[in-house]
Amino acid sequence: MAALQRRRHRSGLVLLLLLLGTLWGAQAGPICYSIPEELDKGSFVGNISKDLGLEPRELAECGVRIVSRGSAQLFAVNPGGGSLVTAGRIDREELCAQSERCLVSFNILIEDKLNLYPIEVEIVDINDNTPRFLREELEVKILENAPPSSRFPLMEVYDPDVGMNSLQGFKLSGNSYFSVDDVPTETDGHKYPELVLEQALDREGEAIHHLVLTAMDGGDPVRSGMARILVTVLDVNDNAPVFTQPVYRVSVPENLPVGTPVLSVSATDKDEGVHAEVTYSFVRITEKISKIFCLNVLTGEISTSANLDYEDSSYYELDVEARDRPGLQDRAKVLITILDVNDNVPEVIVTSVSRSIAESTLPGTVIALFQVYDRDSGLNGLVTCSISRSLPFQLEKSVDNYYRLVTNTVLDREQVSLYNITVTATDKGVPPLSTETLISLNVADTNDNPPAFPHSSYSIYVPENNPRGASIFSVTAQDPDSYENARVTYSLAEDNIQGAPLSSYVSINSDTGVLYALHSFDYEQFRDLQLRVTARDSGDPPLSNNVSLSIFVLDQNDNAPEILYPSLPTDGSTGVELAPRSAEPGYLVTKVVAVDRDSGQNAWLSYRLLKASEPGLFSVGLHTGEVRTARALLDRDALKQSLVVAR
Repeated sequence: MAALQRRRHRSGLVLLLLLLGTLWGAQAGPICYSIPEELDKGSFVGNISKDLGLEPRELAECGVRIVSRGSAQLFAVNPGGGSLVTAGRIDREELCAQSERCLVSFNILIEDKLNLYPIEVEIVDINDNTPRFLREELEVKILENAPPSSRFPLMEVYDPDVGMNSLQGFKLSGNSYFSVDDVPTETDGHKYPELVLEQALDREGEAIHHLVLTAMDGGDPVRSGMARILVTVLDVNDNAPVFTQPVYRVSVPENLPVGTPVLSVSATDKDEGVHAEVTYSFVRITEKISKIFCLNVLTGEISTSANLDYEDSSYYELDVEARDRPGLQDRAKVLITILDVNDNVPEVIVTSVSRSIAESTLPGTVIALFQVYDRDSGLNGLVTCSISRSLPFQLEKSVDNYYRLVTNTVLDREQVSLYNITVTATDKGVPPLSTETLISLNVADTNDNPPAFPHSSYSIYVPENNPRGASIFSVTAQDPDSYENARVTYSLAEDNIQGAPLSSYVSINSDTGVLYALHSFDYEQFRDLQLRVTARDSGDPPLSNNVSLSIFVLDQNDNAPEILYPSLPTDGSTGVELAPRSAEPGYLVTKVVAVDRDSGQNAWLSYRLLKASEPGLFSVGLHTGEVRTARALLDRDALKQSLVVAR
């Protein structure tokens, strides 16, 4: 039944605190929520989508997650419902010890915009711990002549809860000699019990008193713990040890070597003999502190037994007791302040980073989001970040020691395709400590370069009568882009040659740029071809470039001379020319006219007399083809002469 009432009380508390959390979220600054400790995993904390002004659907689409530098993730975001929930059971005492308020701070990161929203959740204490004595049994020795109202400090009681759930008071088992009083400490206000003598003792009448001390908290229901106290009444030893000062203070650096003396306490006893022999011990000390400091029981020297760490605790309060042989004692406080030393290098926690970015990305694009943190304090904990000024990037300070790495100019993959960006975080300690974090960024290619030919035009010389299908030339275009953006294909612009399409004369391999002749060229048909080759990459959209090609056909001596005059009769007979018998030497009888369809030297013609019925009577001009008499005609020369002229 008690458990059922506790759950109902806790549910009501959750509802009240959630309403308060909603009101806090409407104020400026961080969004605040409040929940009791020890809630089940997945318990509702707050409507984060409503407090951020987003619908749950928008929250899921934008991408949201919690970023914090804590080692344990205490909360989670339910994108579907738009709510902040617990990621597991939360123990307030483990998280915040006995701090008056227990606040958990973190940030909500909206992924697609890289916006950060600070969140604070207060963990409210519940009464889940019982007051516990550090020792279950204690012997108190009291002089029989101790006056009434004398007070005797007892063992410390520890209750990790806070507020009304913490230790509230003590109760002593019934007796006529003693009562108990709770005394607050001067530093933290925590209560510890003191045994109060109500009437004079008589060792001879009763030397030992058995008492039961009960410690109670103020929770509902009340929790309590018990310890047994054995009071031994001593014979008179009328002087107790006295410390030279009630409070000892000392400041030491955190890098003090283990075993180094911190300070010495000293107490004197005016008695003599065994009554003046003083020993020292720690009282009201936690197990943690007992592992850090040790006390020489004979000399009172306090030294370190473990490494000090300012970041773990910057202040220690110790209670030292001086006790003589019969058991009289005095107590003094030792206050030890730990001074920070710059012994922690800054930490760089990368929250989000892009491994690749397009070269066409505009300046100001966020590459990475990271947080810097230094566990030291003061100047030792102030951190600055820097990158090389030669890089096309810059750092922008954000909230809560976050930095954004952004581009400050347009990138060019063809110049630099990979950046290794070293982020240096340096504190302001003396000497300063720094750490480096490497962020690698690939620059993704954009199709921003068309293919380029080495020359704007080419001249190609091809002999006529070339074989069909023969390679006649090769063009190559280079594209500095990568992958598909750099894959080049070649094509010929459409054109006509003497009424026929250009593609019937020349083709090009689209992958290699090799040109092939599809016909055997004839110089006498055409002497040159004008082509335009297009190189096009495979980007989206594709880019292209053109180059002009002039193909010149070289003449070959593939045509025999043709005689135009004298023309041969069609009946197969020879031609007839007339010359007077009185013709003088050098007389022009006729002229052989011939042409050659070739050009250049291939068209140069020469003539010679191949055959004559009367050798020596006629001659032929070597280059003119003129047939002339070489001598005067004689009576004995035949009237009909036969000549064969070769060209």
